[in-house]
Amino acid sequence: MARNYESNDPIQELKAAIKAKHVARLYIFHGEETFLLHHYIGQLRKLLLDELTESFNFHRLNSETFDVQSFADSVENLPMMAESTLVWVDDVDIFKLAEGDREKMAEVLSDIPDYCTVVFSYITTPWKPDKRLKKLWDTVSKKASIVEFGKQNESDLVAWISRHFASRKKRIAPDLCRYLIDITGGTMTALSGEISKIAAYSGAEEIRKSDIDAVTEPVVDAVVFQMTDLLGRGEYGAALRKLQQLIKMQQEPILILGAVGAHFRRLGTAKTLLENGQNAGELMRLCGIGDYAARKTMSAAGRFPASFYAKAAELVLETDRKMKTSFDDPHRLLELLILELAQEARNG
Repeated sequence: MARNYESNDPIQELKAAIKAKHVARLYIFHGEETFLLHHYIGQLRKLLLDELTESFNFHRLNSETFDVQSFADSVENLPMMAESTLVWVDDVDIFKLAEGDREKMAEVLSDIPDYCTVVFSYITTPWKPDKRLKKLWDTVSKKASIVEFGKQNESDLVAWISRHFASRKKRIAPDLCRYLIDITGGTMTALSGEISKIAAYSGAEEIRKSDIDAVTEPVVDAVVFQMTDLLGRGEYGAALRKLQQLIKMQQEPILILGAVGAHFRRLGTAKTLLENGQNAGELMRLCGIGDYAARKTMSAAGRFPASFYAKAAELVLETDRKMKTSFDDPHRLLELLILELAQEARNG
């Protein structure tokens, strides 16, 4: 059963198909939210296979074991003592196959048997269909249900986090859920591991911020925000220590610099919005960030004058130039940047 490539909500369509026990013959799964991707592969396995015969009817191929003939054989294999089979192909870019293999692939995908469901998943390999390869692309676009598992919105994640803590007999306030989303980067994959650690660490029924901070290592963007927030409060030594924390996280200096530059651009945007009577909702729309991060950024933006953000942009660009053209130590250049930003913040 084919699905429309331009679905309004492919994840909800997939969920409904599994619930109705009437799934498509061909799926393409991709996107950064790998937790959901694996969850729905698990749901398909649960629906289509059973424990006794799974070893006969479940066929998994990856970039090391895949070839077109093995794939075709897996698709055509009749189910043994069961009604259906599942073929899962992981991280194989079918558009980069040789021409003859692409022709064969198009033939197989255009006529998948009713008893077989095929899933192509893209996790480490990006899903980038080459629409110039018309025969293969036409087959995929007509026959496949293409599902992108992107980051979930903040309100859905807050509810999801609350449910997962509740399953461990713990309560957590919505604002702490948003804080956890912010410091982990907001993917379910990261959050699920942190929830387990926090719940195990906390000795109380109510999760506190200190519980989160004790066991959760924040992502680069979160530490950069903490660093700039410390600059805004005049705690320059603490801001420099935050930079040392980033360096100890073994992040590439150029990536740290990129995060610093991106954050100051967001702060500068927030400052402009504040001066024009706009609120956090407009920052959410412009920067694609959640409510918690937007409110926090709007609050922090008011600590600096608009001229500071222009100067910060100049300093970041100059540091970027030096990193790429000089033999100076990149870590030292980052430290100098923070000291220069601190001096600008002092000058107001």
